[in-house]
Amino acid sequence: METITETHLSLLHFSKGKVRDTYKIDNDLLMVSTDRLSAFDVVFNEGIPYKGAVLNSLSIFWFLQTRDIIKNHFITDAIPANLPKYLERRSMIVMKAEPIPLESVVRGHITGSALKEYQKDGKVCGIELPKGLKNGDELPHPIFTPSTKAKQGHDQNITEEEAKKLVGETTYNTVKQKSIELYNFAKHHAKKSGLILADTKFEFGYAKNDNGGKQIILIDEALTPDSSRYWLKEKYDAGQLESLDKQFVRDYLEGLKWNKEPPPPPLPKNVIENTSKRYLQAYKMLTGKDLLEVEAPLF
Repeated sequence: METITETHLSLLHFSKGKVRDTYKIDNDLLMVSTDRLSAFDVVFNEGIPYKGAVLNSLSIFWFLQTRDIIKNHFITDAIPANLPKYLERRSMIVMKAEPIPLESVVRGHITGSALKEYQKDGKVCGIELPKGLKNGDELPHPIFTPSTKAKQGHDQNITEEEAKKLVGETTYNTVKQKSIELYNFAKHHAKKSGLILADTKFEFGYAKNDNGGKQIILIDEALTPDSSRYWLKEKYDAGQLESLDKQFVRDYLEGLKWNKEPPPPPLPKNVIENTSKRYLQAYKMLTGKDLLEVEAPLF
């Protein structure tokens, strides 16, 4: 599969994110997952082979699995024949939605930025946690730790009260409840698949319902190695945190003398290849399918 970091389609451009390019297609949207890699909010020059296909295909897998929990924006992965062949596997057609300006983060284990916050005062987003937690420890129950959705720069963790002021209490309560339900469902499936789902983030939006009103739906991506931390359960049980996600790249970058500002440093070939292998392995373990052996479309 060709590595794709840029798309130029004969469709009306809708938006460009760190990883996804979105175009208007009739009354809906064509969302393309490229092979671009972002870390510390910086987009790198090198693409990661198969990354876009994993993000797109795994999101579809979870969208189909979780429809009974909450409706989502996925319509089809059947791409019109007049569009380039490279869009297969890395693209889906979705319904339009008005994004809710909140990153909905659920944590079942303490790690990453939450660990750093916890080590300061024993709290994460104002939630008090048990004393003595170490990196990777499972929490007594999953916690919902929202953050802002920054258009530029870093997202900022906020408290429940701040989140309610931002999106309204009714929307906040719905998003929190559904995020935890989605996490619990995925955590159980991941465990059966040999993985630990440490934490994840979701995005939600308002879409029109059948009565002409609006409803909250799941949008963007779902439970991918970009938006989630997956650890190998076998290694976790032995006391090691081995990631099948972007953490592998973050760990490499943390060892460099880089200020985490553009321009990004070049990624070595071995880092690119190992990252690609981890994404493909996560897909295979979660779906039971080898992405390289199954013909498109996958669903």
